Amino acid sequence: MAARISPDSVWVLGAHMTRFARYPDRDLIDLASESAMGALADGEVAVGDIDVLACGALFQASGAVGQRIQKQIGQTGVPVYNVANACATGATAIRTVIMAIKAGEARMGLAVGAEQMGKMGLLGGGAAKKEKKVFEPSGRYGAVTGVDGRLGTETMPGVFAQAGMAYAHDHDGVGFEQFARVAYKNHLHSTLNPLAQYQKEFSLDEIMESPMMSYPNTLLMCCPTGDGAAAVVLVSGERLASMPAHVRKRAVKVSASVLTSDPFTEDCHVQPDVNTLTRNAADQAYEAAGVGPDDLDLVELHDCFATAELIHYDNLGLCEPGGAGEFIDSGGPFRDGATPVNVSGGLISKGHPIGATGVANVFEVTTHLRGEAGDRQVEGASVGLAHVIGLASACGVHILEKAAA
Repeated sequence: MAARISPDSVWVLGAHMTRFARYPDRDLIDLASESAMGALADGEVAVGDIDVLACGALFQASGAVGQRIQKQIGQTGVPVYNVANACATGATAIRTVIMAIKAGEARMGLAVGAEQMGKMGLLGGGAAKKEKKVFEPSGRYGAVTGVDGRLGTETMPGVFAQAGMAYAHDHDGVGFEQFARVAYKNHLHSTLNPLAQYQKEFSLDEIMESPMMSYPNTLLMCCPTGDGAAAVVLVSGERLASMPAHVRKRAVKVSASVLTSDPFTEDCHVQPDVNTLTRNAADQAYEAAGVGPDDLDLVELHDCFATAELIHYDNLGLCEPGGAGEFIDSGGPFRDGATPVNVSGGLISKGHPIGATGVANVFEVTTHLRGEAGDRQVEGASVGLAHVIGLASACGVHILEKAAA
């Protein structure tokens, strides 16, 4: 399957990602600007061609990061949007540019995701403590119950551990080993990705015997914090059609761009529902793109923890309902499997600088559809899906297609 250019379509023209790592000697704007300039160069355009800029940076969202990037790469007076949407921050920046193009307000835009986290500790631990007063019952905020989980957990490992254990309770063939196998796969994949924060293979035993964070998630089944940036240049089909043939050939169509939040469910007051908003986003994206899960050649999904990846096999329709355990045991999501998942190493090994993640997932899929992923290339890839979820709540799904020859 390959996409043809129509005037009202939106395409990824340029893409860039820094290596995810820890950069004590560089600041957030340096990383974001490097990626922005890299994406412009990759698309063979200049900052003067950009009609709109959207920047996602969760922990620095109030710092006018987009405008500060402009001061490094060029101030042209275009609209700048600074967005924050939990772990879906980068995907939201992309969608912001896409909406501007779809509305006819821009023909070309730049979406940047960046974060500098360093060693923050467990995701959600500090944030939950700061926000706890907001969610306690009070007349001012109208809350009727806490939202810190059935068992009182305040950390992301606990939330996703509960989600994974609920899935294991309801479906046969899912246990500690299946969750660990997800992490084994992603650490293995990362050895082929020079941009990954960690590039080391671990045995299944090493993963299962590493320190327990929140059962069944051990340390090696949890994503690290870190620093990094990613950026994409997006362009309308009308503008792309006027560009040189070699540029058009590398462009990747955005066949679907969807953002959802939690609908009301019975459990949502006591445990964040990480399933329903993903299922809703996936269903909308498949319908918009005119494809189904069987058409996907690769998926980059939000594996903040091994339990998260396994349940999202089911949420995204990559396996039969209830069949996530069988899917991982069969090798289905491995690089040479039926539907490769997180060939980049995923968040577990590639890293998770929160604001950058949603853009980085689109970068990875784009790179494979262009046939430019090097040793980790999924051969013949023509359709891919990028997924990210944030417990604000938000879920972003983008489906990308290779350009027609």
